[in-house]
Amino acid sequence: MKIALGSDHAGLSLKIIIMKHLEEKGIEIKDFGTYTSDSCDYPDYAYKVAKEVAEKNFDLGVLVCGTGIGISIAANKVKGIRAAVCSDTFSAHACREHNNANIIALGERIVGPGLALDIVDTFLNASFEGGRHEKRVNKIMEIESK
Repeated sequence: MKIALGSDHAGLSLKIIIMKHLEEKGIEIKDFGTYTSDSCDYPDYAYKVAKEVAEKNFDLGVLVCGTGIGISIAANKVKGIRAAVCSDTFSAHACREHNNANIIALGERIVGPGLALDIVDTFLNASFEGGRHEKRVNKIMEIESK
């Protein structure tokens, strides 16, 4: 499994914790920035990660900003991306199983490190169920192509 990661300055600390966690699990990762706590713009990093996931260079993506909201909105502008903000493990597995989400977004100001790692693990270990959900995801992709 290959995971693309990105954050703005407000999500940098949590992104580093997540990166170390994934590396310890032997998961291949690439960090697309930011690399400093200097103020920066989350759309830049959302786009880098979303583009790589959409082009299938990475299996999934993890994005972090202050709330997870802005960075997920930006990522969802890339065709083929279904980014979900998650602050709990139920949403983390449901967004993969029902919505075939390919990027998870977290808010460093919303979730603590322990919960964030549980959320990421849950997201990465879940898979799309297909079935009745396939039709709905296909409708999302139809809207995207209009």
